[in-house]
Amino acid sequence: MRFTNPFSDKKLVLRRHVISAVLVVFSSSAFSAAHIEQWQTTKGSRVYFVQTDSLPMVDIQVVFDAGSARDGAQFGLSALTTGMFDTGAGDWNAEEIAQRFESVGANFGAASSIDMANVTLRTLTEKPLFDKAIDTMRVILSKPRFAESDFQREKNRTLAGLKQREESPAELANMTFYKAIYGEHPYGHPNSGVLNTVEKFTADDSRNFYQTYFSASNAMVVIVGNLSKTEAEKTANLLVSDLPLGSKPAPLPDVPVLTKATTQHLEFPSTQTHVLVGLTGTYRKDPDYFTLYVGNHILGGGSLVSKLFDEVREKRGLAYSASSGFMPLLKEGVFVASLQTRNDQTTQALTVLNQTLTDFVKNGVTETELTAAKANIVGGFPLKFDSNKELANYVSMIGFYQMPPDYLDTFQQNIQNVTATQIGEAFKRRVDLTHLQTVTVGKK
Repeated sequence: MRFTNPFSDKKLVLRRHVISAVLVVFSSSAFSAAHIEQWQTTKGSRVYFVQTDSLPMVDIQVVFDAGSARDGAQFGLSALTTGMFDTGAGDWNAEEIAQRFESVGANFGAASSIDMANVTLRTLTEKPLFDKAIDTMRVILSKPRFAESDFQREKNRTLAGLKQREESPAELANMTFYKAIYGEHPYGHPNSGVLNTVEKFTADDSRNFYQTYFSASNAMVVIVGNLSKTEAEKTANLLVSDLPLGSKPAPLPDVPVLTKATTQHLEFPSTQTHVLVGLTGTYRKDPDYFTLYVGNHILGGGSLVSKLFDEVREKRGLAYSASSGFMPLLKEGVFVASLQTRNDQTTQALTVLNQTLTDFVKNGVTETELTAAKANIVGGFPLKFDSNKELANYVSMIGFYQMPPDYLDTFQQNIQNVTATQIGEAFKRRVDLTHLQTVTVGKK
């Protein structure tokens, strides 16, 4: 993914607007104003729209069920394919695409994650500028070139990144951890792929992946900004107008159930050891989601005020930080507790981490801890929406995972509704201490 030059005159205008947006802090009452409207384009693509009038700009995302979970055996194909969108499309090469966006002060991007691939645009809404940016995005979406020379350049860049990744103990720990949890499930490989699969890719592989997954039936359009609904409808229809109708991909398989605990150590010549402990966790539409979210905030998600940080860092000085988190996806994402410690302290730090997790699952939380966590979460939630872009990211999540459209409006109340009893019961159900996967990477 590449971005256009941030120093053109129109780009500076856009950046001034963005800076102004950052200065606006959304209060909780602003969430009720973030009304999400929904409809379908004439080709059946779902559309999610939020009208905001504070700035003459708009953030647009076109999202596809085409993340790395759709790679099949070709690990890394989604990421490489999506990363090529701005290397050439229609009659334009990469330089001409960049110039088109630069001339109107627009930011364009394309990226792939585990569940989804998305193409993004931030542009001013002044009509001549807006129209040119939208037309450029439309051509990129519908007529990517995948030229051989461009493909080989992007492939070589990816391979260089994968080789560099092998020198990172954090990356090695993460890959080993996901493999331990997911095995051969589509979630089990890294988004950027691995050397022995990426080396075999051809430009035809990217063309075939694009033709399979980048269709109107598999697309979702998110628009957040200073447009009327009529303008948003026209924009959404235009962006997917030249995409083939296609079809939605088959549902992903269920995540395999873990049957036993495992421990893996990778020897690495580093001064510190990376430690990951966890198992399968929660998914986006999980009834336990808010309960686990609040509970984890107390355990390890609340940074400086969490139990893990207190036990590992404050009381014993075994690591600079220690944390935990649930990573919800379409299917069960991981729950992971992690730290980084000096090699000679690894055994002690891991013992403290496991004991803290065990005590938390067995004993639950106190009312005092729960009250403090709720206040922290609810008080900080409005600060996540300091720009249209951040709001668009949330709307994209709501749309892709088909969450309730009032998710943002009801988030704070859902947090307040969580009880200490619910947290205790949920963690006992969902965090099976006999099935923990442990990965350490460092020097013994």
